[in-house]
Amino acid sequence: MRIHRALARAGVASRRKAEDLVAAGRVRINGVVARTGQSVDPARDVITVDGDKVSRPQKVTWMLLHKPTGVLTSRPDGTDRATVFELVPDVPGLTYVGRLDYLTEGVLLLTTDGEAAHRLTHPSSEIERTYVATVRGDVPTAVRRARAGVELADGFVRPVAVDAQQGEDRQWQMTVTIREGRNREVRRLCEELGLEVRRLVRTQFGPVRLGSLPEGASRPLTGREISLIASLGVNPDETAG
Repeated sequence: MRIHRALARAGVASRRKAEDLVAAGRVRINGVVARTGQSVDPARDVITVDGDKVSRPQKVTWMLLHKPTGVLTSRPDGTDRATVFELVPDVPGLTYVGRLDYLTEGVLLLTTDGEAAHRLTHPSSEIERTYVATVRGDVPTAVRRARAGVELADGFVRPVAVDAQQGEDRQWQMTVTIREGRNREVRRLCEELGLEVRRLVRTQFGPVRLGSLPEGASRPLTGREISLIASLGVNPDETAG
């Protein structure tokens, strides 16, 4: 793997900061100053940063978190607000796969493979994401409009699928599947359709479903889930090398 990825995987720094370390001449491979973009075998090569030996990267980690509402999808920001990293095991190099906004709940994938995380969330990947929105308003009309497509400030949106079921207290459960993954896309779609969003839960990201995982809990991905991610062209084993 590339040296900056090896450093990030070992928890030394983010990939971008690792590139800066290499460019500054602070990284050595087997005693020789590393070059930007140089390939390395962490299992055999001795890597040092400022003379300190870097631990070998651990096996790639993939996990699912049921993100609660009122939790930031970010690293600690110096405030008292809780972040998703307080809810999962402390694994070096762990990063999230796409964001959920502060008030949105549900499926959040995390991995130590930053490149795979980037590829999964890049618009070109067109990974499907399913949300269940508890809403109020003229939902039957909103569903018809959503199926035809809606123009938002950052472009046209036509969900892969939209459906709704009426619940209690004049509320509806509207299920929306999208591929774009734009910032707050489902909330903005609902607002454009004249709906009041009372709750928003992401129930599926690609092949990974929320299921019965309790709010705030996490679990490792199963071998089948990782295989399904690999079938999307983002192979955790291949990107690990």
